[in-house]
Amino acid sequence: MVVAMELSVPMIANARNMEIVKTFVRRGPDRHPGVNYVTRPDQRRVKVTDKNCEEVAEQIDIGWKIDRQLADGDIVLFNRQPSLHRMSIMSHRVKVMPYKTFRLNPAVCPPYNADFDGDEMNMHVPQTEEARAEAEILMRVQENILSPRFGGPIIGGIHDYVTGSFLLTHGRKPIDRRGAMELLKKFDITELPKPEGTLDGEPYWTGKQIFSLILPKGLDLSFKADFCYNCDVCKGEDCENDAYVVIRDGQLLMGTIDAEAVGAFKGKITDRIIKEYSPSMASEFLDRMTRLALRGIMHAGFSFGIDDEDIPPEAAEQIDDTTRTAREKSQQLIEAYNAGELEPLPGRTLDETLEMRIMQTLGKARDTAGKIAGRYLGLDNSGVVMAVSGARGSMLNLTQMAACVGQQSVRGERIKRGYAGRTLPHFRCGDLGAEAHGFVESSYKDGLNPTEFFFHAIGGREGLVDTAIRTSQSGYLQRRLVNALQDLEVKYDGTVKETRGMIVQFQYGEDGVDASRRDYASKDNVKRIIKNVLRKESA
Repeated sequence: MVVAMELSVPMIANARNMEIVKTFVRRGPDRHPGVNYVTRPDQRRVKVTDKNCEEVAEQIDIGWKIDRQLADGDIVLFNRQPSLHRMSIMSHRVKVMPYKTFRLNPAVCPPYNADFDGDEMNMHVPQTEEARAEAEILMRVQENILSPRFGGPIIGGIHDYVTGSFLLTHGRKPIDRRGAMELLKKFDITELPKPEGTLDGEPYWTGKQIFSLILPKGLDLSFKADFCYNCDVCKGEDCENDAYVVIRDGQLLMGTIDAEAVGAFKGKITDRIIKEYSPSMASEFLDRMTRLALRGIMHAGFSFGIDDEDIPPEAAEQIDDTTRTAREKSQQLIEAYNAGELEPLPGRTLDETLEMRIMQTLGKARDTAGKIAGRYLGLDNSGVVMAVSGARGSMLNLTQMAACVGQQSVRGERIKRGYAGRTLPHFRCGDLGAEAHGFVESSYKDGLNPTEFFFHAIGGREGLVDTAIRTSQSGYLQRRLVNALQDLEVKYDGTVKETRGMIVQFQYGEDGVDASRRDYASKDNVKRIIKNVLRKESA
Protein backbone atom coordinates (compact mmCIF):
# COMPACT_ATOMS: atom_id res chain seq x y z
CA MET A 1 0.00 0.00 0.00
CA VAL A 2 2.83 2.42 0.87
CA VAL A 3 4.56 1.69 -2.46
CA ALA A 4 1.28 1.94 -4.41
CA MET A 5 0.59 5.41 -2.97
CA GLU A 6 4.09 6.60 -3.96
CA LEU A 7 4.26 5.27 -7.54
CA SER A 8 1.86 6.53 -10.18
CA VAL A 9 0.47 5.89 -13.67
CA PRO A 10 -0.22 8.88 -15.98
CA MET A 11 -3.80 9.38 -17.23
CA ILE A 12 -4.78 12.06 -19.75
CA ALA A 13 -8.24 13.54 -19.29
CA ASN A 14 -10.61 13.28 -22.27
CA ALA A 15 -14.35 13.44 -22.88
CA ARG A 16 -14.82 9.75 -22.09
CA ASN A 17 -12.91 9.47 -18.81
CA MET A 18 -13.47 12.97 -17.41
CA GLU A 19 -15.68 11.88 -14.50
CA ILE A 20 -13.33 9.02 -13.55
CA VAL A 21 -10.33 11.39 -13.61
CA LYS A 22 -12.13 13.91 -11.39
CA THR A 23 -13.13 11.13 -8.96
CA PHE A 24 -9.46 10.12 -8.59
CA VAL A 25 -8.40 13.74 -8.02
CA ARG A 26 -11.09 14.30 -5.37
CA ARG A 27 -9.67 11.37 -3.38
CA GLY A 28 -6.44 13.31 -2.89
CA PRO A 29 -3.05 11.71 -2.16
CA ASP A 30 -4.00 10.01 1.13
CA ARG A 31 -6.99 7.90 0.03
CA HIS A 32 -5.93 5.06 -2.27
CA PRO A 33 -6.23 5.07 -5.26
CA GLY A 34 -5.84 8.83 -5.40
CA VAL A 35 -3.69 11.36 -7.26
CA ASN A 36 -0.32 12.83 -6.25
CA TYR A 37 0.17 15.42 -9.01
CA VAL A 38 -1.68 16.88 -11.97
CA THR A 39 0.01 18.45 -15.01
CA ARG A 40 -1.69 21.35 -16.81
CA PRO A 41 -1.58 21.70 -20.63
CA ASP A 42 1.18 24.34 -20.19
CA GLN A 43 3.30 21.57 -18.51
CA ARG A 44 3.13 23.12 -15.02
CA ARG A 45 2.78 20.50 -12.28
CA VAL A 46 0.37 21.03 -9.40
CA LYS A 47 0.77 19.02 -6.20
CA VAL A 48 -2.55 17.61 -5.01
CA THR A 49 -3.23 17.78 -1.26
CA ASP A 50 -6.23 17.06 0.95
CA LYS A 51 -6.92 20.80 1.10
CA ASN A 52 -6.86 21.61 -2.63
CA CYS A 53 -8.12 18.33 -4.18
CA GLU A 54 -11.73 19.57 -4.66
CA GLU A 55 -10.54 22.83 -6.21
CA VAL A 56 -8.11 21.04 -8.58
CA ALA A 57 -10.81 18.53 -9.57
CA GLU A 58 -13.10 21.36 -10.69
CA GLN A 59 -10.30 22.86 -12.84
CA ILE A 60 -9.56 19.58 -14.67
CA ASP A 61 -10.28 19.86 -18.39
CA ILE A 62 -9.53 17.89 -21.55
CA GLY A 63 -5.76 17.57 -22.04
CA TRP A 64 -4.82 17.69 -18.35
CA LYS A 65 -2.66 14.82 -17.12
CA ILE A 66 -3.03 13.22 -13.69
CA ASP A 67 -0.56 10.95 -11.88
CA ARG A 68 -2.92 8.26 -10.59
CA GLN A 69 -1.63 6.05 -7.79
CA LEU A 70 -0.89 2.42 -8.59
CA ALA A 71 -4.02 0.24 -8.42
CA ASP A 72 -5.06 -3.40 -8.88
CA GLY A 73 -4.58 -4.63 -12.45
CA ASP A 74 -1.87 -2.12 -13.44
CA ILE A 75 1.05 -3.63 -15.36
CA VAL A 76 4.51 -3.25 -13.78
CA LEU A 77 8.01 -4.56 -14.43
CA PHE A 78 9.65 -6.61 -11.69
CA ASN A 79 13.41 -7.14 -11.58
CA ARG A 80 15.95 -8.85 -9.34
CA GLN A 81 19.65 -8.20 -9.68
CA PRO A 82 21.99 -9.54 -10.89
CA SER A 83 20.08 -9.52 -14.20
CA LEU A 84 21.87 -12.48 -15.76
CA HIS A 85 19.28 -13.44 -18.39
CA ARG A 86 16.14 -12.16 -20.09
CA MET A 87 13.75 -13.53 -17.45
CA SER A 88 15.41 -11.48 -14.70
CA ILE A 89 12.89 -8.76 -15.58
CA MET A 90 9.26 -9.64 -16.35
CA SER A 91 5.91 -7.91 -16.19
CA HIS A 92 3.29 -8.65 -13.53
CA ARG A 93 -0.19 -7.39 -12.70
CA VAL A 94 -0.48 -5.40 -9.47
CA LYS A 95 -2.49 -6.56 -6.48
CA VAL A 96 -2.28 -3.84 -3.83
CA MET A 97 -1.80 -5.28 -0.34
CA PRO A 98 -1.01 -3.77 3.08
CA TYR A 99 2.50 -3.14 4.48
CA LYS A 100 5.78 -2.40 2.71
CA THR A 101 7.03 -5.73 1.31
CA PHE A 102 6.62 -7.01 -2.25
CA ARG A 103 4.87 -10.37 -2.40
CA LEU A 104 5.59 -12.89 -5.14
CA ASN A 105 4.24 -16.30 -6.07
CA PRO A 106 6.99 -18.84 -5.18
CA ALA A 107 6.51 -20.60 -8.54
CA VAL A 108 7.90 -17.47 -10.27
CA CYS A 109 11.04 -17.37 -8.09
CA PRO A 110 13.35 -19.63 -10.21
CA PRO A 111 13.81 -17.23 -13.18
CA TYR A 112 14.65 -14.41 -10.76
CA ASN A 113 16.75 -16.79 -8.62
CA ALA A 114 14.84 -15.20 -5.73
CA ASP A 115 14.08 -16.53 -2.26
CA PHE A 116 12.58 -15.05 0.87
CA ASP A 117 15.62 -14.65 3.10
CA GLY A 118 15.99 -10.89 2.66
CA ASP A 119 16.18 -10.51 -1.14
CA GLU A 120 15.51 -7.04 -2.53
CA MET A 121 13.71 -6.49 -5.84
CA ASN A 122 12.89 -3.44 -7.96
CA MET A 123 9.51 -2.52 -9.42
CA HIS A 124 9.17 -0.17 -12.40
CA VAL A 125 5.90 1.35 -13.61
CA PRO A 126 5.69 1.92 -17.42
CA GLN A 127 4.67 5.54 -18.09
CA THR A 128 3.45 5.38 -21.72
CA GLU A 129 0.90 3.27 -23.61
CA GLU A 130 3.67 1.91 -25.86
CA ALA A 131 5.69 0.77 -22.84
CA ARG A 132 2.60 -0.81 -21.27
CA ALA A 133 1.78 -2.64 -24.52
CA GLU A 134 5.32 -4.03 -24.80
CA ALA A 135 5.30 -5.11 -21.16
CA GLU A 136 1.95 -6.86 -21.54
CA ILE A 137 2.61 -8.59 -24.86
CA LEU A 138 6.32 -9.42 -24.67
CA MET A 139 7.28 -9.49 -20.99
CA ARG A 140 4.35 -11.21 -19.24
CA VAL A 141 5.30 -14.11 -16.98
CA GLN A 142 3.04 -16.37 -19.07
CA GLU A 143 5.11 -15.61 -22.19
CA ASN A 144 8.38 -16.46 -20.43
CA ILE A 145 7.61 -19.86 -18.90
CA LEU A 146 9.90 -21.55 -21.44
CA SER A 147 13.60 -20.77 -21.17
CA PRO A 148 15.35 -19.65 -24.39
CA ARG A 149 18.44 -21.47 -23.11
CA PHE A 150 17.17 -25.07 -23.24
CA GLY A 151 13.51 -24.90 -24.24
CA GLY A 152 12.09 -26.28 -20.98
CA PRO A 153 9.87 -24.56 -18.41
CA ILE A 154 11.93 -22.37 -16.06
CA ILE A 155 8.79 -21.56 -14.03
CA GLY A 156 7.19 -24.38 -12.06
CA GLY A 157 6.83 -26.21 -8.78
CA ILE A 158 9.51 -25.90 -6.10
CA HIS A 159 9.84 -27.29 -2.57
CA ASP A 160 6.38 -27.84 -1.03
CA TYR A 161 4.66 -27.83 -4.43
CA VAL A 162 6.72 -30.82 -5.58
CA THR A 163 6.43 -32.63 -2.22
CA GLY A 164 2.66 -32.07 -2.11
CA SER A 165 2.17 -33.41 -5.66
CA PHE A 166 4.34 -36.43 -4.81
CA LEU A 167 2.43 -37.25 -1.60
CA LEU A 168 -0.93 -36.81 -3.34
CA THR A 169 -0.22 -39.01 -6.37
CA HIS A 170 2.18 -41.70 -5.11
CA GLY A 171 0.43 -45.06 -4.88
CA ARG A 172 -3.34 -45.32 -4.62
CA LYS A 173 -4.10 -44.11 -1.11
CA PRO A 174 -7.89 -43.83 -0.57
CA ILE A 175 -9.39 -40.35 -0.06
CA ASP A 176 -12.98 -40.13 1.23
CA ARG A 177 -15.57 -37.65 -0.08
CA ARG A 178 -14.84 -35.10 2.64
CA GLY A 179 -11.07 -35.26 1.93
CA ALA A 180 -11.64 -34.93 -1.83
CA MET A 181 -13.89 -31.90 -1.34
CA GLU A 182 -11.32 -30.36 1.01
CA LEU A 183 -8.60 -30.75 -1.66
CA LEU A 184 -10.77 -29.20 -4.37
CA LYS A 185 -12.57 -26.47 -2.44
CA LYS A 186 -10.54 -23.62 -4.02
CA PHE A 187 -11.40 -24.74 -7.58
CA ASP A 188 -14.42 -24.30 -9.83
CA ILE A 189 -14.91 -28.09 -10.02
CA THR A 190 -18.54 -28.90 -9.23
CA GLU A 191 -18.60 -32.70 -9.27
CA LEU A 192 -16.22 -35.54 -8.48
CA PRO A 193 -15.34 -38.29 -10.99
CA LYS A 194 -16.57 -41.86 -10.59
CA PRO A 195 -15.11 -43.31 -7.34
CA GLU A 196 -12.15 -45.70 -7.56
CA GLY A 197 -13.99 -48.12 -5.26
CA THR A 198 -15.62 -48.48 -1.87
CA LEU A 199 -14.06 -48.92 1.57
CA ASP A 200 -16.24 -49.90 4.56
CA GLY A 201 -19.29 -49.18 2.42
CA GLU A 202 -18.14 -45.62 1.62
CA PRO A 203 -16.89 -44.51 -1.83
CA TYR A 204 -13.27 -43.38 -2.11
CA TRP A 205 -11.11 -41.60 -4.67
CA THR A 206 -7.34 -41.58 -5.26
CA GLY A 207 -4.87 -38.70 -5.51
CA LYS A 208 -4.34 -39.58 -9.18
CA GLN A 209 -8.05 -39.00 -9.88
CA ILE A 210 -7.99 -35.69 -8.00
CA PHE A 211 -4.87 -34.53 -9.89
CA SER A 212 -6.48 -35.53 -13.22
CA LEU A 213 -9.20 -32.91 -12.63
CA ILE A 214 -6.68 -30.08 -13.18
CA LEU A 215 -5.21 -31.58 -16.39
CA PRO A 216 -6.59 -30.32 -19.73
CA LYS A 217 -8.75 -32.77 -21.70
CA GLY A 218 -6.95 -34.48 -24.59
CA LEU A 219 -3.48 -34.37 -22.99
CA ASP A 220 -1.41 -37.50 -23.79
CA LEU A 221 2.04 -37.95 -22.25
CA SER A 222 4.29 -40.65 -20.80
CA PHE A 223 7.75 -40.39 -19.20
CA LYS A 224 9.93 -41.64 -16.32
CA ALA A 225 9.43 -39.83 -13.02
CA ASP A 226 12.33 -38.14 -11.22
CA PHE A 227 12.47 -40.86 -8.57
CA CYS A 228 12.80 -43.66 -11.17
CA TYR A 229 15.03 -46.44 -9.79
CA ASN A 230 16.79 -46.81 -13.20
CA CYS A 231 16.23 -50.57 -13.30
CA ASP A 232 18.35 -52.66 -15.69
CA VAL A 233 15.24 -53.33 -17.79
CA CYS A 234 12.58 -50.58 -17.75
CA LYS A 235 9.11 -52.14 -17.47
CA GLY A 236 7.47 -48.89 -18.58
CA GLU A 237 3.74 -49.00 -17.86
CA ASP A 238 4.23 -52.13 -15.72
CA CYS A 239 6.60 -50.30 -13.32
CA GLU A 240 6.21 -51.71 -9.79
CA ASN A 241 7.56 -48.53 -8.17
CA ASP A 242 4.88 -46.20 -9.63
CA ALA A 243 7.74 -44.27 -11.25
CA TYR A 244 6.48 -44.30 -14.87
CA VAL A 245 3.92 -41.56 -15.56
CA VAL A 246 1.15 -42.24 -18.08
CA ILE A 247 -1.43 -39.55 -18.94
CA ARG A 248 -4.13 -40.36 -21.50
CA ASP A 249 -6.85 -37.93 -22.56
CA GLY A 250 -6.13 -35.76 -19.51
CA GLN A 251 -6.33 -38.66 -17.03
CA LEU A 252 -3.36 -39.62 -14.84
CA LEU A 253 -3.56 -43.41 -15.12
CA MET A 254 -0.29 -44.34 -13.42
CA GLY A 255 2.94 -42.88 -12.09
CA THR A 256 3.83 -40.29 -9.50
CA ILE A 257 3.87 -36.53 -10.11
CA ASP A 258 7.23 -35.11 -8.98
CA ALA A 259 9.81 -32.54 -10.15
CA GLU A 260 10.14 -34.24 -13.56
CA ALA A 261 6.44 -33.60 -14.20
CA VAL A 262 5.78 -30.15 -12.71
CA GLY A 263 9.10 -28.84 -11.30
CA ALA A 264 10.94 -25.71 -12.39
CA PHE A 265 13.64 -26.46 -15.04
CA LYS A 266 12.00 -29.86 -15.76
CA GLY A 267 8.16 -29.74 -15.84
CA LYS A 268 7.31 -32.02 -18.78
CA ILE A 269 3.56 -31.61 -18.23
CA THR A 270 3.88 -27.81 -18.24
CA ASP A 271 5.98 -27.94 -21.41
CA ARG A 272 3.48 -30.12 -23.26
CA ILE A 273 0.52 -27.91 -22.24
CA ILE A 274 2.32 -24.80 -23.58
CA LYS A 275 3.19 -26.51 -26.88
CA GLU A 276 -0.19 -28.19 -27.47
CA TYR A 277 -2.55 -25.65 -25.92
CA SER A 278 -1.30 -22.17 -24.93
CA PRO A 279 0.89 -20.32 -22.41
CA SER A 280 -2.30 -19.04 -20.71
CA MET A 281 -3.54 -22.59 -20.15
CA ALA A 282 -0.11 -23.59 -18.80
CA SER A 283 -0.25 -20.61 -16.43
CA GLU A 284 -3.71 -21.71 -15.25
CA PHE A 285 -2.45 -25.28 -14.79
CA LEU A 286 0.51 -24.08 -12.69
CA ASP A 287 -1.81 -21.96 -10.56
CA ARG A 288 -4.15 -24.91 -9.94
CA MET A 289 -1.28 -27.36 -9.42
CA THR A 290 0.38 -25.20 -6.77
CA ARG A 291 -2.90 -24.73 -4.88
CA LEU A 292 -3.69 -28.46 -5.06
CA ALA A 293 -0.15 -29.42 -3.98
CA LEU A 294 -0.34 -27.20 -0.90
CA ARG A 295 -3.71 -28.74 0.00
CA GLY A 296 -2.18 -32.18 -0.65
CA ILE A 297 0.78 -31.62 1.68
CA MET A 298 -1.54 -30.31 4.41
CA HIS A 299 -3.92 -33.24 3.88
CA ALA A 300 -1.10 -35.80 4.26
CA GLY A 301 0.89 -33.90 6.90
CA PHE A 302 4.60 -33.31 6.42
CA SER A 303 7.41 -32.30 8.76
CA PHE A 304 11.16 -32.84 8.96
CA GLY A 305 13.01 -32.92 12.27
CA ILE A 306 16.21 -34.20 13.81
CA ASP A 307 14.54 -37.57 14.51
CA ASP A 308 14.27 -38.18 10.76
CA GLU A 309 18.05 -38.76 10.61
CA ASP A 310 17.87 -41.53 13.22
CA ILE A 311 18.98 -44.95 12.01
CA PRO A 312 18.57 -48.24 13.95
CA PRO A 313 21.55 -49.71 15.88
CA GLU A 314 22.06 -52.52 13.33
CA ALA A 315 22.45 -49.92 10.54
CA ALA A 316 24.95 -47.95 12.65
CA GLU A 317 26.96 -51.17 13.21
CA GLN A 318 27.02 -51.93 9.47
CA ILE A 319 28.18 -48.36 8.72
CA ASP A 320 30.93 -48.66 11.39
CA ASP A 321 32.07 -51.95 9.80
CA THR A 322 32.15 -50.30 6.36
CA THR A 323 34.26 -47.32 7.48
CA ARG A 324 36.56 -49.58 9.54
CA THR A 325 37.13 -51.82 6.49
CA ALA A 326 37.86 -48.74 4.35
CA ARG A 327 40.42 -47.47 6.88
CA GLU A 328 42.10 -50.89 6.98
CA LYS A 329 42.26 -51.03 3.16
CA SER A 330 43.78 -47.53 3.13
CA GLN A 331 46.38 -48.68 5.69
CA GLN A 332 47.22 -51.73 3.55
CA LEU A 333 47.77 -49.44 0.54
CA ILE A 334 50.07 -47.22 2.65
CA GLU A 335 52.05 -50.26 3.85
CA ALA A 336 52.39 -51.51 0.25
CA TYR A 337 53.58 -48.03 -0.77
CA ASN A 338 56.18 -47.93 2.04
CA ALA A 339 57.39 -51.42 1.13
CA GLY A 340 57.70 -50.47 -2.55
CA GLU A 341 55.07 -53.06 -3.56
CA LEU A 342 52.42 -50.62 -4.88
CA GLU A 343 51.94 -50.79 -8.67
CA PRO A 344 51.74 -47.29 -10.21
CA LEU A 345 48.72 -46.54 -12.42
CA PRO A 346 49.49 -45.81 -16.10
CA GLY A 347 50.67 -42.21 -16.47
CA ARG A 348 50.76 -41.64 -12.67
CA THR A 349 53.58 -41.44 -10.15
CA LEU A 350 53.59 -43.69 -7.06
CA ASP A 351 52.47 -40.78 -4.84
CA GLU A 352 49.58 -39.91 -7.20
CA THR A 353 48.60 -43.58 -7.43
CA LEU A 354 48.47 -43.92 -3.63
CA GLU A 355 46.35 -40.79 -3.25
CA MET A 356 43.94 -41.85 -6.00
CA ARG A 357 43.53 -45.38 -4.61
CA ILE A 358 42.91 -44.08 -1.06
CA MET A 359 40.39 -41.48 -2.36
CA GLN A 360 38.54 -44.23 -4.29
CA THR A 361 38.46 -46.54 -1.26
CA LEU A 362 37.13 -43.85 1.09
CA GLY A 363 34.65 -42.56 -1.51
CA LYS A 364 33.20 -46.06 -1.93
CA ALA A 365 32.92 -46.34 1.86
CA ARG A 366 30.76 -43.20 2.01
CA ASP A 367 28.57 -44.42 -0.86
CA THR A 368 28.11 -47.81 0.82
CA ALA A 369 27.26 -46.11 4.13
CA GLY A 370 24.66 -44.04 2.27
CA LYS A 371 23.09 -47.15 0.74
CA ILE A 372 22.92 -48.82 4.17
CA ALA A 373 21.22 -45.74 5.64
CA GLY A 374 18.90 -45.55 2.61
CA ARG A 375 17.72 -49.12 3.17
CA TYR A 376 16.49 -48.14 6.64
CA LEU A 377 15.11 -44.73 5.62
CA GLY A 378 12.15 -45.50 3.36
CA LEU A 379 9.50 -43.33 1.69
CA ASP A 380 7.86 -42.86 5.09
CA ASN A 381 10.86 -40.62 5.91
CA SER A 382 10.33 -36.94 5.06
CA GLY A 383 13.97 -36.40 4.06
CA VAL A 384 13.83 -39.28 1.57
CA VAL A 385 10.56 -37.95 0.10
CA MET A 386 12.16 -34.52 -0.47
CA ALA A 387 15.29 -36.07 -2.02
CA VAL A 388 13.66 -38.61 -4.37
CA SER A 389 10.84 -36.30 -5.51
CA GLY A 390 13.32 -33.57 -6.50
CA ALA A 391 11.79 -31.08 -4.04
CA ARG A 392 15.00 -30.33 -2.15
CA GLY A 393 18.39 -31.88 -1.47
CA SER A 394 19.70 -35.30 -2.42
CA MET A 395 20.37 -38.70 -0.91
CA LEU A 396 24.00 -37.57 -0.48
CA ASN A 397 22.81 -34.86 1.94
CA LEU A 398 20.87 -37.48 3.90
CA THR A 399 23.91 -39.79 3.86
CA GLN A 400 26.07 -37.07 5.40
CA MET A 401 23.42 -36.27 8.02
CA ALA A 402 22.68 -39.85 9.05
CA ALA A 403 25.72 -41.99 8.17
CA CYS A 404 29.10 -40.51 7.25
CA VAL A 405 30.30 -37.09 6.01
CA GLY A 406 33.18 -38.62 4.04
CA GLN A 407 36.52 -37.49 2.66
CA GLN A 408 37.21 -33.73 2.59
CA SER A 409 39.24 -32.51 -0.36
CA VAL A 410 41.06 -29.42 -1.61
CA ARG A 411 41.48 -29.10 -5.39
CA GLY A 412 40.42 -32.72 -5.83
CA GLU A 413 43.07 -34.13 -3.48
CA ARG A 414 43.20 -35.15 0.17
CA ILE A 415 44.20 -32.41 2.62
CA LYS A 416 48.03 -32.24 2.81
CA ARG A 417 49.02 -28.76 3.93
CA GLY A 418 49.38 -27.76 7.56
CA TYR A 419 52.45 -28.21 9.77
CA ALA A 420 55.80 -29.54 8.52
CA GLY A 421 55.29 -33.22 7.63
CA ARG A 422 51.74 -33.41 9.01
CA THR A 423 48.35 -31.71 8.73
CA LEU A 424 47.74 -31.06 12.46
CA PRO A 425 49.79 -31.49 15.65
CA HIS A 426 47.40 -34.29 16.69
CA PHE A 427 49.01 -36.71 14.19
CA ARG A 428 52.45 -38.29 13.86
CA CYS A 429 54.94 -36.87 11.37
CA GLY A 430 54.58 -38.57 7.97
CA ASP A 431 51.21 -40.20 8.86
CA LEU A 432 49.41 -41.01 5.56
CA GLY A 433 46.31 -42.52 7.23
CA ALA A 434 42.70 -41.62 6.45
CA GLU A 435 42.04 -39.62 9.65
CA ALA A 436 45.25 -37.58 9.28
CA HIS A 437 44.28 -36.34 5.81
CA GLY A 438 40.66 -35.27 6.09
CA PHE A 439 38.44 -38.38 6.27
CA VAL A 440 35.37 -37.49 8.39
CA GLU A 441 33.92 -40.75 9.69
CA SER A 442 31.21 -39.12 11.85
CA SER A 443 27.80 -37.97 10.62
CA TYR A 444 26.36 -34.50 11.16
CA LYS A 445 23.74 -36.06 13.46
CA ASP A 446 26.39 -37.61 15.75
CA GLY A 447 28.66 -34.56 15.53
CA LEU A 448 32.28 -34.15 14.40
CA ASN A 449 35.32 -34.40 16.67
CA PRO A 450 37.76 -31.42 16.73
CA THR A 451 40.11 -32.68 13.98
CA GLU A 452 37.19 -33.68 11.74
CA PHE A 453 35.61 -30.28 12.30
CA PHE A 454 38.82 -28.50 11.28
CA PHE A 455 39.23 -30.58 8.10
CA HIS A 456 35.59 -29.98 7.25
CA ALA A 457 36.13 -26.21 7.62
CA ILE A 458 39.10 -26.44 5.22
CA GLY A 459 36.94 -28.20 2.61
CA GLY A 460 34.15 -25.66 3.13
CA ARG A 461 36.55 -22.73 2.71
CA GLU A 462 37.45 -23.93 -0.78
CA GLY A 463 33.76 -23.83 -1.74
CA LEU A 464 33.42 -20.23 -0.56
CA VAL A 465 36.55 -19.05 -2.37
CA ASP A 466 35.54 -20.94 -5.51
CA THR A 467 32.09 -19.28 -5.50
CA ALA A 468 33.57 -15.78 -5.14
CA ILE A 469 36.12 -16.33 -7.93
CA ARG A 470 33.63 -17.95 -10.33
CA THR A 471 31.16 -15.07 -9.87
CA SER A 472 33.72 -12.45 -10.90
CA GLN A 473 35.08 -14.58 -13.75
CA SER A 474 31.66 -15.36 -15.25
CA GLY A 475 30.56 -11.72 -14.87
CA TYR A 476 33.60 -10.45 -16.75
CA LEU A 477 33.18 -13.14 -19.43
CA GLN A 478 29.53 -12.14 -19.94
CA ARG A 479 30.49 -8.46 -20.20
CA ARG A 480 33.04 -9.24 -22.93
CA LEU A 481 30.58 -11.46 -24.80
CA VAL A 482 27.83 -8.81 -24.69
CA ASN A 483 30.21 -6.14 -26.00
CA ALA A 484 31.47 -8.43 -28.76
CA LEU A 485 28.04 -9.68 -29.90
CA GLN A 486 25.77 -6.66 -29.32
CA ASP A 487 25.77 -5.64 -33.01
CA LEU A 488 24.72 -9.05 -34.33
CA GLU A 489 21.11 -9.63 -35.32
CA VAL A 490 19.04 -12.33 -36.99
CA LYS A 491 17.67 -11.02 -40.29
CA TYR A 492 14.37 -12.00 -41.90
CA ASP A 493 16.13 -14.44 -44.25
CA GLY A 494 17.46 -16.41 -41.23
CA THR A 495 21.07 -15.22 -41.56
CA VAL A 496 23.03 -13.59 -38.75
CA LYS A 497 24.64 -10.30 -39.80
CA GLU A 498 26.38 -7.39 -38.13
CA THR A 499 25.68 -3.69 -38.73
CA ARG A 500 27.79 -3.46 -41.92
CA GLY A 501 25.85 -6.35 -43.49
CA MET A 502 28.70 -8.87 -43.09
CA ILE A 503 27.33 -12.41 -42.72
CA VAL A 504 28.40 -14.12 -39.49
CA GLN A 505 26.22 -17.23 -39.89
CA PHE A 506 24.23 -18.31 -42.94
CA GLN A 507 21.68 -19.79 -40.56
CA TYR A 508 21.18 -18.82 -36.90
CA GLY A 509 22.95 -21.35 -34.66
CA GLU A 510 23.76 -23.42 -37.79
CA ASP A 511 20.30 -25.03 -37.52
CA GLY A 512 17.88 -22.07 -37.40
CA VAL A 513 16.16 -23.45 -34.29
CA ASP A 514 14.81 -21.28 -31.47
CA ALA A 515 15.43 -23.37 -28.34
CA SER A 516 12.23 -22.17 -26.67
CA ARG A 517 10.16 -23.45 -29.64
CA ARG A 518 11.64 -26.94 -29.83
CA ASP A 519 10.02 -29.96 -28.19
CA TYR A 520 11.59 -30.38 -24.78
CA ALA A 521 9.44 -33.07 -23.13
CA SER A 522 9.78 -35.74 -25.84
CA LYS A 523 10.31 -36.11 -29.55
CA ASP A 524 7.28 -35.43 -31.73
CA ASN A 525 5.59 -38.40 -33.33
CA VAL A 526 3.23 -38.59 -36.29
CA LYS A 527 0.26 -39.86 -34.24
CA ARG A 528 0.39 -36.88 -31.90
CA ILE A 529 0.75 -34.37 -34.74
CA ILE A 530 -2.30 -35.88 -36.52
CA LYS A 531 -4.29 -35.88 -33.26
CA ASN A 532 -3.46 -32.20 -32.61
CA VAL A 533 -4.45 -31.17 -36.16
CA LEU A 534 -7.76 -33.06 -35.89
CA ARG A 535 -8.50 -31.55 -32.48
CA LYS A 536 -7.85 -28.01 -33.74
CA GLU A 537 -10.03 -28.58 -36.83
CA SER A 538 -12.91 -29.97 -34.76
CA ALA A 539 -12.63 -27.00 -32.37
